Amino acid sequence: MSKTKVIHPDRDPAFATGAYSDGVVAGGFLFISGQASVDFKTSQFVLGTIEDETHRTLQNLKAIIESAGATMDDIVKCTVHLADIAEFDRYNVVYASYFPGIKPARTTVQSVLAEGLKVEIDCIVKLPA
Repeated sequence: MSKTKVIHPDRDPAFATGAYSDGVVAGGFLFISGQASVDFKTSQFVLGTIEDETHRTLQNLKAIIESAGATMDDIVKCTVHLADIAEFDRYNVVYASYFPGIKPARTTVQSVLAEGLKVEIDCIVKLPA
């Protein structure tokens, strides 16, 4: 099976991370690593409200997905980590706005996240034929 690496289009190569790829295409699917509220031009986390961080995180996912030739409508599964599950309702309003049609399958859990982040999301995308 062949694999192809996909990177965020704004990622500065000087800030390349080590042990993972932003995304990997294999078998007609794009598997995207956990994304957070990051400015890829500086490789800095951008902390804010749960709404702010959810929006930036989903924009980062969207950029990776589009660089692989797909759209947010092609996401079939998301796993979401929230630092505080009590913020679920506020996060969910922003999340839902990105999926007006059929929503992806999803798991949402509370997790300890690095650097004071409030949300991290990974996903699986079925690439268009």
